[in-house]
Amino acid sequence: MEESTPAIEAKGLCRRYGRAWALAGVDLRIPAGKALLVAGRNGSGKSTLLRVLAGALRPDRGSLHVFGDEALRDRENLRRHVGLLAHASYTYDSLSALQNLQVAARMLGRPADRRSLLPLLEELGLAGRADDAVHGFSAGMRRRLAFARLLLQAPRIVLLDEPYAQLDPPGFRFVDSLIPRLLAEGRTVLVASHHLEECAKVCDLGVVLDAGRVAWSGDAARLPHHLVDPGREAIAG
Repeated sequence: MEESTPAIEAKGLCRRYGRAWALAGVDLRIPAGKALLVAGRNGSGKSTLLRVLAGALRPDRGSLHVFGDEALRDRENLRRHVGLLAHASYTYDSLSALQNLQVAARMLGRPADRRSLLPLLEELGLAGRADDAVHGFSAGMRRRLAFARLLLQAPRIVLLDEPYAQLDPPGFRFVDSLIPRLLAEGRTVLVASHHLEECAKVCDLGVVLDAGRVAWSGDAARLPHHLVDPGREAIAG
């Protein structure tokens, strides 16, 4: 792969739900090893964009290349490169936290023994509840388990949909440290979030979606907040 080959290059991505277009011609070019903040009001298309990039949704129109390879024709290969932390946690509630990770590890062909997986639960503050059924977990604990599953996958491209949602202050600090850590490992990160200040500090680039279209793109530090929240002024600097 040439150094100039982007991690993600999307052209004219469109996705429709019924008569409404959630994405209406989105173009993106994200260099490998960079972080992109995807901002926009509710319903602007952020989650749909991440799901299309992850291969969870098929676009109605447009093209998508991942590390130079055409991705839409081989979505299984796409999913090997891309990991998505979805807005919902999608846990197996009747299983324990450890068993949830064991299911994921076996699907990924990774070691699924307790000794291999417990450190990951420890990192997310769940080691003490490793053998408890997830149906007794709070929403924040389920979110932490979803993060553990994502880290277990170790994808080259990490997509985070509202990563701060449902987390307590320690969870916020975990996310704040996670993105720089992923970048230091050479991964590419996309973050869809309403927490603009926090994400702008750790992201290189930013885009604002409006009604499924790119309304602005540039450096994350200069992302105009007033396009997301009309009651605020744009960031200076």
